Amino acid sequence: MALQGDNVVVSEMKLERMLSMKGGKGEASYANNSQAQARHARSMLHLLEETLDGVQLESPEAPFVVADLGCSCGSNTLYLIDVIIKHMTKRYEALGFDPPEFSAFFSDLPSNDFNTLFQLLPPMAIDGGSMEECLAADGHRSYFAAGVPGSFYRRLFPTRSIDVFHSAFSLHWLSQVPESVLDKRSTAYNKGRVSIHGASESTAIAYKKQFQTDLAGFLKSRSRELKRGGSMFLVCLGRTSVDPTDQGGAGLLFGTHFQDAWDDLVQEGLVDGEKRDSFNIPVYAPSVEDFKEVVEADGSFAINKLEVFRGGSPLVVNEPDDAAEVGRALANSCRSVCGVLVDAHIGDQLSDELFARLERRATSHAKELLEQLQFFHVVASLSFA
Repeated sequence: MALQGDNVVVSEMKLERMLSMKGGKGEASYANNSQAQARHARSMLHLLEETLDGVQLESPEAPFVVADLGCSCGSNTLYLIDVIIKHMTKRYEALGFDPPEFSAFFSDLPSNDFNTLFQLLPPMAIDGGSMEECLAADGHRSYFAAGVPGSFYRRLFPTRSIDVFHSAFSLHWLSQVPESVLDKRSTAYNKGRVSIHGASESTAIAYKKQFQTDLAGFLKSRSRELKRGGSMFLVCLGRTSVDPTDQGGAGLLFGTHFQDAWDDLVQEGLVDGEKRDSFNIPVYAPSVEDFKEVVEADGSFAINKLEVFRGGSPLVVNEPDDAAEVGRALANSCRSVCGVLVDAHIGDQLSDELFARLERRATSHAKELLEQLQFFHVVASLSFA
């Protein structure tokens, strides 16, 4: 089954060839709408550092290798790589060792805006200098960097080559919309809706199965690539409800005003109902139990920590009392993460219409959004069993 847009036809299996956060540095770009993710990541640094303390240190002669999976194209990934490398440097120094050379791999789907990311990348501190000199140089990076395009649901790296895997705010993105969700003949057909939030039980089962299949592929790949003493720190959107059709913050983002904006286009005759029904956001916010089931079934990894963490609002506004700013922030936030999919499905002009309606609806519900829109995250620290 295919998503037919004004500009392109996208096979479900080709989703990874087009899915990305909105690139560039424009108003609705991910680079300019990921401040909330930065806040949430900073609030979890103590959990990341606990994971890093469990990594077994090898000889300083061997390079220490970090990979950020789902790095996107903003500065958040650079900040987190810096945090990881500085923490590991302190661990080596505490044992009386000189720090090793560090390598960082930034990985995302091929459609990710790696150009914008690498323009943000600071220069190496000293060409040919020691790692100690690199670490001491402010405004410079102390690691070798490379981009790795590809889906993290498959192999990306050589066997036993990575010391630390980090992935934040990515694993809730599915490899594809479940086929049955877009199949009119299926009981899981998500008629009238563009996300799992508020959908039928059959639709929810299809989404959960896709999430768990994808996560199983992720763990199988990482179990080959992670070094024996290494660790993984994983964060994705999560939910507190046992009901998968109640997606919490993700549901409020994609399943209410965004849904209503699609319905506006249908009611106004700009988009027909079938066009809307053939679009679904490939996002599933799991519960801790959903996540745990897959880790335990895989059997390769021990769970050092697995919990739901309250991240806070995805909206960052300077004037909370300014309803127009709140509405614009929600529309830009939503567009920065799913605008590329919407553009491909209905074309740029109708996409503009959709997000304009989303902004108006969000503006009229600004106070409610600031009070109720809260993201929870599943946080997992894993190492080999």
